[in-house]
Amino acid sequence: MINSQYSIDYFNELPLIIKVVWVFSFVLFLTIILLTIYLKIFRSYLRKKDQEKVKFKTEYEGLLVTYLYSSSDPRKLNPEQEAIILQLQNSLKSASERKIIISVLYNLMNEVSGEMSESIKTFYYKTGLIDYALAKLKNKNWYTIAKGIGELTRFNIVEAHDHISKFIKHPRNEVRNATQLYLVNLFRFNGLHFLDDLNVPLSEWVQVQLLETLQKFDDQQICNIQPWLKSTNNTVILFALKLAQIYNQFEVKDSLIELLSHSNKEIRVKAIDVLSHLYGIEAKEILKTNFNELSLEEQISFFGLLEKLVVPSDEPFVEKHLFHKNFEIQLLALKILKSINVDKFKWLSNSAKTNYNSEMIEYVNNI
Repeated sequence: MINSQYSIDYFNELPLIIKVVWVFSFVLFLTIILLTIYLKIFRSYLRKKDQEKVKFKTEYEGLLVTYLYSSSDPRKLNPEQEAIILQLQNSLKSASERKIIISVLYNLMNEVSGEMSESIKTFYYKTGLIDYALAKLKNKNWYTIAKGIGELTRFNIVEAHDHISKFIKHPRNEVRNATQLYLVNLFRFNGLHFLDDLNVPLSEWVQVQLLETLQKFDDQQICNIQPWLKSTNNTVILFALKLAQIYNQFEVKDSLIELLSHSNKEIRVKAIDVLSHLYGIEAKEILKTNFNELSLEEQISFFGLLEKLVVPSDEPFVEKHLFHKNFEIQLLALKILKSINVDKFKWLSNSAKTNYNSEMIEYVNNI
């Protein structure tokens, strides 16, 4: 008691700044202790949740595998399957358990096909999971809407078309992208009709995803891409040009030639590349005549086209550009010269008078 009183008196006699430091140190020490206790409790909670998650996942995987393999007809449920659905419907009321079940279904969708996929889809309907996904489309948060669209895409819910297609002009890019991928994943080329009046940019990443999706399906007929080549949206034109190249759309050559005079340089360059792929010989003379008015990128693309479509009469034009300021054009011109007049190429190689890049000549000579 005397010691405590002495400590109090000693503290009261300390300067104010020392008192503040002591009080601050005590509060900091107490905070550290409380945080340490909290972190231990929180880590214990997380560990328990992870254990529960693993337990539920194992349990649900077993039930779903049993569900899939207990019937040979995906359109008809047997008593065992109905019992599993009834059992899991109770678990779906919990958001965390619902998330685990959907995760397991995703994994199973990656491992099965055909009738098994139809069985999973039937399960998705019968358990009411579809209702939870459709409810996400009514949420005010864009990321919840996008997540709902992604889920309906993954389970091939074509019946959600009318619910999802209305988001094609959503202000958030992420929601529009999810909608576009839904339409193409489930409706192939028919799903691309959102391009007809798309007035926002179609990102390069989404274009890649759309093309990868379309190329997964071989047994399909490409739709008419002419309207998209005449779109006022430059990204739609660029996407249509990629379709023309991948699917060898020879019938759109006239539209491609029109694009050679488009105001956008990227479109002009891509049009040349596609015409080169489609052997658009009609474009060669147009580009050759206007070669000096072309941008450097267009000139390089034109020489790529010329390499495929060159004829002996093109030799004077090629010779004229053997010393072009651009290295890539020089290299292409030299390769083309070798293909149409090997003697002149050899003369150029052996001439002591030429200032031509000897390493470039050596490279072309060896290919």
